[in-house]
Amino acid sequence: MNKTFREKVVQKCTAVAKKHKLLKYPSMVVMVIILSLYYLCRHFATNGKRYAGIAFSLLFFVSGCSFSFAVFTGPSGFINAQETYNEVVEYSDIGFADEKTFEPDESMLSESEEDLKEHELAENDEDATSYTLDDILENSDSYSIDDDVEGNDVEAESETETESEIGTEAEAEEESETETEQIPEFDSSDWRLVLVNKQHPIPEDYSFKLGAIRGDMKCDERIVSDLLSMLQAARGDGINLAVRSPYRTLDRQEYLFGRKINRYMAQGYSYMEAYKTASLTVTIPGSSEHQIGLALDITSDTHEGLDAAFGDTNAGKWLAEHSCEYGFILRYPDGKEYITGIEFEPWHFRYVGKDAATVMVRDNICLEEFWDKYL
Repeated sequence: MNKTFREKVVQKCTAVAKKHKLLKYPSMVVMVIILSLYYLCRHFATNGKRYAGIAFSLLFFVSGCSFSFAVFTGPSGFINAQETYNEVVEYSDIGFADEKTFEPDESMLSESEEDLKEHELAENDEDATSYTLDDILENSDSYSIDDDVEGNDVEAESETETESEIGTEAEAEEESETETEQIPEFDSSDWRLVLVNKQHPIPEDYSFKLGAIRGDMKCDERIVSDLLSMLQAARGDGINLAVRSPYRTLDRQEYLFGRKINRYMAQGYSYMEAYKTASLTVTIPGSSEHQIGLALDITSDTHEGLDAAFGDTNAGKWLAEHSCEYGFILRYPDGKEYITGIEFEPWHFRYVGKDAATVMVRDNICLEEFWDKYL
């Protein structure tokens, strides 16, 4: 009768223990280890299909879930993570949306094509109320305005400078340009640099105080002074900027996002297609910079539409060139859609502080790239 593997191991270890009394306990330990490994391997061998199925299911879940895409990107940075996210979200992210939240209005689904075009025009005017600098200053008593914002006297004094003084300043500027440029240090905990996008929702503990721009139009009170300075500088160059849609509540963002989905569904899109397309133009609720009061839409008195054509206007060009001097950046620039996940919006500006804004414009990078490079 053939002995089993277990019986052979026990017999061998017992024989060694009887022959060498000093090896009695070591033999028992060796026997236990060998038999433990034997039964462990035997268990996996007889249940291999079951464990393979579990492993495959976990791998499929992780690779197909947009919330776990960072597992594959590791520490490669925000840019590679965004590229991976864009591929994954194509198939999975829409599934996490609450379809009941954005059920289409039956009246919208029955509208004619002309009505849809009118709705699209209205949607581009998401927050129709806009205020120019003159409008804001009319209501200046509702908040404090820095002296330099209304400092027309400063401009008058600058015009009376002597030629020698101007020459001296020019020489000083030339000397400063020749000096080695030093990049300031940036801190990831700086409120001005908080990263909010599809992959980085607004932190639960993020807090700020709202400051009034005019009436119910508000933003983070810490950026009001620089905003007014930028508006006045633009007016000095003959451009009358108009501020609209700064701070938004979560309810407002949900409404805009849901309305965009309804528009696309009324045009024949499926819910999943509408959700995906809407997320390219309206930020998903909970991940909008408008909700933290650091972003605002800016147009002008000659071009009020929120469209790509604004970037070709004098106001759009002025903002793209000079907004960094006041701490603002064009948040969703042309050519960076694969990183930001949002289409080109020449009217959408975000406050990041003057140092960071200057660096981003100089390096031609967006906020996600800035985080990769400097934070």
